[in-house]
Amino acid sequence: MVVGALDISTDVLVIGSGPGGYVAAIRAAQLGFEVLVVEKEKRIGGVCLHTGCIPTKALIHASDYSEVINCYKTMGITFKDVNVDLNKINSWKNGVIDELERGIKSLFKNYGIEVIEGTAVFKSNNEVHIEGKTDISNIKFKHCIIATGSSPINVPGFNFDGKYVISSTEALNLDSTGVPQHLIIIGGGYIGTELGTVYSKLGSKITIVEFTDRLIPSINSEIVSLVSNKLDKFGVTKLFNSKALGCEIRNDKVYVKISREGKEETIEGSKVLVVVGRSPNTKGIGLENTSVKLDSKGFIIVDKQQRTSVNNIFAIGDVVGQPMLAHKATREGKIAAEVIAGMPSAFDNKVIPFVVFNDPELASVGMTEPDAKAKGIDYIAVKFPFSALGRSKTLNEGEGFLKYVAEKNTRQILGVHIVGPHASDIIGEATLAIEMGATLDDIALTIHAHPSYPESLMEGAEMLLKKGIHIYNPEFKKK
Repeated sequence: MVVGALDISTDVLVIGSGPGGYVAAIRAAQLGFEVLVVEKEKRIGGVCLHTGCIPTKALIHASDYSEVINCYKTMGITFKDVNVDLNKINSWKNGVIDELERGIKSLFKNYGIEVIEGTAVFKSNNEVHIEGKTDISNIKFKHCIIATGSSPINVPGFNFDGKYVISSTEALNLDSTGVPQHLIIIGGGYIGTELGTVYSKLGSKITIVEFTDRLIPSINSEIVSLVSNKLDKFGVTKLFNSKALGCEIRNDKVYVKISREGKEETIEGSKVLVVVGRSPNTKGIGLENTSVKLDSKGFIIVDKQQRTSVNNIFAIGDVVGQPMLAHKATREGKIAAEVIAGMPSAFDNKVIPFVVFNDPELASVGMTEPDAKAKGIDYIAVKFPFSALGRSKTLNEGEGFLKYVAEKNTRQILGVHIVGPHASDIIGEATLAIEMGATLDDIALTIHAHPSYPESLMEGAEMLLKKGIHIYNPEFKKK
């Protein structure tokens, strides 16, 4: 790389520094390549770190304490003068983000990875032009990894203004938005329900407008139902089979017009949060000047090695399609870097875990019962209730369950679906089990620490094997 020149070159150019991009850059540097990262934002880390996964989970954790305080009362612990300081919550959340970003910057420095602030626009299959306040004009590359991520989908009639009509970005900055008296959420997916839970715990009245007939339609309804019921306890209003038609702003209020059950109605609120999905950031980066091919929805087409239709250009993360998950992007970033290095790496994972950090948490990996039925698989399934765990009693968190789906004859685990506390922690072992082709016997014979929530994996496996201990089985009734 010729530093300071208007036109420079590099071995590997990474466009975007999100959970896919920064990981790809580090892995490529580990493998001996000269790496350059172009990031259009002023900070590195991408949406996940700054306006997505990390701040959302930080605020969920903070808001959970307001609910936990009520639970403590049953244990004989009471509090006086409990207050919520939004500025301090936001400051703590931003501190978490800053610390993680410093960690990435430190790794970049140690691996000799340079970051250029600007927008990369392709000129050809081996060169980009840099737009922005930078001395660098053009970059020629031997290999390029596109990791430009995604952006919120704009719904007709709802133009983001950052004050009354907001996206998840503004919703995560409590110092700028405050806690609205009545927050109307368009979209009952995982982002809508997560933020709805946060704001309801912080004192907002919440109305969720969902186009389908239930919440989080991408996850099996069986485990979502518990979250839906919990939202009722938080006082959240849910309007299903409802289409958002548009909104008007009058006298410091937002009026949202919807169509429900064949009739139009208007909802008055303080703010409207639009979270109906995300679209790939593949426009405006000059892909038309390359031979990179897109599908009908604008996603970049790649093979199992993350290679596009151009041999030296790779793509990872949200720009290559669903599921739009940070951990998927991270895996793809490692693959792209290793393939560039000539390693036989490929995305051959059997499953990708999905987690919703709601209250209670949801986690799912592998096949559901409907999936197994559709494939004609002879399967068995069982639910193990968390209320039978000693750990749930000691933490006063007994709601939820773990469900297994397994092939009947081989007992091979096909899917695990969890709703309840620590679901996001338990799902890792379940994912490993499916990747390894593990059977119910493998899990049942593995000693799990007691008392703990992961014991539910062992207990559930034993139930399907007809030798469960903590759930009564009438088959063993003494005659």
